[in-house]
Amino acid sequence: MAKFEEMSQLLQKGRAKDLTALVNEELESGTPAKDILNNSLIVGMGEIGQRFKKNEVFVPEVLIAARAMNMALAVLKPALANAGVEHKGTVVICTVKGDLHDIGKNLVKMMIEGTGLKVVDLGVDCSAEKVIDAIKEYNADVVCLSALLTTTMLYQKEIIDAITAAGLRDKVKIMVGGAPVTQEFADKIGADFYTPDAASAAECASALFN
Repeated sequence: MAKFEEMSQLLQKGRAKDLTALVNEELESGTPAKDILNNSLIVGMGEIGQRFKKNEVFVPEVLIAARAMNMALAVLKPALANAGVEHKGTVVICTVKGDLHDIGKNLVKMMIEGTGLKVVDLGVDCSAEKVIDAIKEYNADVVCLSALLTTTMLYQKEIIDAITAAGLRDKVKIMVGGAPVTQEFADKIGADFYTPDAASAAECASALFN
């Protein structure tokens, strides 16, 4: 459908005002909200993710596209709820205790939301207890742990150990990332997945539900 492609392009260009107007127009004409979500918004963010991985676009362009996505989602949410459309799954994300960096985390959050998953953002300087409480409260399927410092990346292991001790390890998949984090480190601390960038993190999280 031409309108789906047009919405996808508007999202990729970050033209939030034009995108939300077209989303409203399509909803009023009877296009199902789920179709708009799956065939335009998720497709558009997926394309941005691929271009980001290839260095064809950069963080500012991704953030602008994600802002347009979030504004369009705000328009769609009531219609999605009325249609009984639920999120495919729930992801809890945070920057670990002792670390106040959030740009990478925020980018991962936006990219994962762009795949149609619900994301609960616990913010920065996050303790193991807070993560465990969130897993229980939101019935989380995935936990994403970000660390941007060599001194704080070790706390990723503490959170994983705490999740195991709480008897929740079999319930969630754990993804880790951040500048100093490597696949070798992820394997060593018992994480399920390591991803080097936000687009890869979104692909990984989405693939768990497909």
